[in-house]
Amino acid sequence: MSAHPLEALRKELSPMARMAAPIALAEIGWMAMGIADTLFVGRLPNSAEAIGAVSLGSIVFYTAGIFGSGLLLGLDTLVSHAYGRGDLDECHRWLINALWSCLPLAPVLMAVLWGFVPLLRAGGVNPAVMKETVPYLHALTWSTLPLLVYFALRRYLQGMNLVRPVMYALISANAVNALGNWVLVFGRLGAPALGTAGSGWATCISRLYLAVVLMGLAAWHDRRHGAGLFSIRWTAQWARVRRLARLGVPAALQIGLETAVFAVSAALIGRLDAASLAGHQIAMNTVSLTYMVPLGIGSAAAVRVGQALGRGDAAGARSAGWTALALGAAFMTLSAAVLLAFPRAIARFYSADAAVIAVGAALVTIAAFFQIFDGLQVVATGALRGAGDTHTPMFCHLVGYWGAGLPAGWLLCFRFGWGARGLWMGLSAAIIGIGAVLLALWKRKSAAFGVG
Repeated sequence: MSAHPLEALRKELSPMARMAAPIALAEIGWMAMGIADTLFVGRLPNSAEAIGAVSLGSIVFYTAGIFGSGLLLGLDTLVSHAYGRGDLDECHRWLINALWSCLPLAPVLMAVLWGFVPLLRAGGVNPAVMKETVPYLHALTWSTLPLLVYFALRRYLQGMNLVRPVMYALISANAVNALGNWVLVFGRLGAPALGTAGSGWATCISRLYLAVVLMGLAAWHDRRHGAGLFSIRWTAQWARVRRLARLGVPAALQIGLETAVFAVSAALIGRLDAASLAGHQIAMNTVSLTYMVPLGIGSAAAVRVGQALGRGDAAGARSAGWTALALGAAFMTLSAAVLLAFPRAIARFYSADAAVIAVGAALVTIAAFFQIFDGLQVVATGALRGAGDTHTPMFCHLVGYWGAGLPAGWLLCFRFGWGARGLWMGLSAAIIGIGAVLLALWKRKSAAFGVG
């Protein structure tokens, strides 16, 4: 006899929170690197252009870089299912094949990133912003392979409930990034003052640090517990690589579609003026920070749902997904209230430029209205990924962002003359629709667990 839904929720809440909290803190730590980059370059004499360059360079990098890391999201399903069955050797094999897949993927993504530069110039981006964007993006591009290795190791560790090492690595990496920014942006300790390029190199160094630290932590844990990571063959098994790709490609496309829509938005806003682009970056940093918590909860949902299904516990999988959704909605309700209450204070934290503050505050206010649905869509995506479904979120993001949100935002921005506010209104409507649809789809999917 299955437990009452409220009783099941109560039982799942504690283990879900224990897993989600370190992952969410790690996600916040990841986002904090971008905030640090923005804060440091925001103190340069050309503040608006520098913030705009970091905005544009970051979103372009993530369009390609995070697409690549998305190819590894299949590890959430594969490692957690294997761990739920108690098959550690299978967990190790998935990590090994994920690392092999990083080697050819990195140079391809780097070539794509370098190819973006002439496209940005042709797209009419403000020349002053473009001048600062190119060296920043060039530095970030060299972090591609370390970033992919970090993501493979992270998904492997999370799938086996080893979430605290990831959190500690991100916290310490933020210290590395902040020190690197202080030294390289302003030319401290005898280093050259590289401006925005220095911020990019600081981020690159911190990502290399992340990869090395997680390699060391994985090796240390394996040696300590005799888990057998180094006792199996480290050769590539291309059938496994293909299976990982079958799960990862839709997940990567979903992330790529979501990231790319904001990259295109940044490029479109870059055609307006530097203040609008800087205000866009402030709002993006703000909503990206709040997004990190439900993103972490979604990752925990993928692991908890996957582990439950791996051990044949359909009721546990349902409980894990709904508990994660409740946690995500609760947090994003709080974040919406904060954004509505303090939009100008948030914008002023990044810049003293009155024009930048005005745009940033307006966009932060718009963002408050989609917070809850943004939380629901990312947690539902994680829960569905734990169940092995990466195609549904991809389709929803394709239709929601590219079929509706971006075209509507473009019309409001340029045809109706609402500027950056219009573009954000279109994207806001898309997020609300995507969140509602994915919630309904998770309800139907979870009801079918254990049937047939």
